[in-house]
Amino acid sequence: MTEQHTAKAPEGTPAGDLGRRLATRRTQLNLTREETADRAGMAPGYLRHLEEHPDASPGHGTLLRLAAALETTLSSLTGGDADLTPGPGLAGHSPVFTELSRTECGDLLSTHGVGRLAVPTEHGPVIVPVNYSVIDGTIVFRTAQGATPSLAAGCPVAFEIDRIDDAFSQGWSVLVRGHGRRVTDPDEARLLARRAHSTPWAGGRRDVWVRVEPYAVTGRRITV
Repeated sequence: MTEQHTAKAPEGTPAGDLGRRLATRRTQLNLTREETADRAGMAPGYLRHLEEHPDASPGHGTLLRLAAALETTLSSLTGGDADLTPGPGLAGHSPVFTELSRTECGDLLSTHGVGRLAVPTEHGPVIVPVNYSVIDGTIVFRTAQGATPSLAAGCPVAFEIDRIDDAFSQGWSVLVRGHGRRVTDPDEARLLARRAHSTPWAGGRRDVWVRVEPYAVTGRRITV
């Protein structure tokens, strides 16, 4: 797995709920503001206004055009599905199931974000979300002493990321199986802190670094 970023960074600073969702979604699609505006049939300056002004109030028709341009749903674009489990829609017509190559899996993992970590406990396997980065071909994350993710140290674990597109009933997933190792060397921990993509969303004191060194990486994609 190689650490890289393929998406284009959004121009300006998105503000407000809608602005952040617009910028994030078009970045996921690797679209510039001009390309997105052209898809939606609007001026780039107006799209910039929507992204950078939290008090912007576009009409229903404008939101529908933006949702179509960004290949998503109106509910997702406006945050209406924030508390819903992804993938509630029906299966698409004539879905195509394919296995991802190791390179494709590495590229998807290297976008960084939130993944699901499965660890063994005395009461059985437990799955928890963690903010992760890919550094030197390994999955790394920061946690707290005694927290569930810290149980990955010294154990065989599984780590999974996925993306579900409800608008098109398609998506992908990548599964990593590997061995967890706690980082005990202070220099290595400082290096990870400098290179990590982000800090844990949960906040608080989380100074335990764990690496997952993969021995198997597989993935799958469903398209319509």
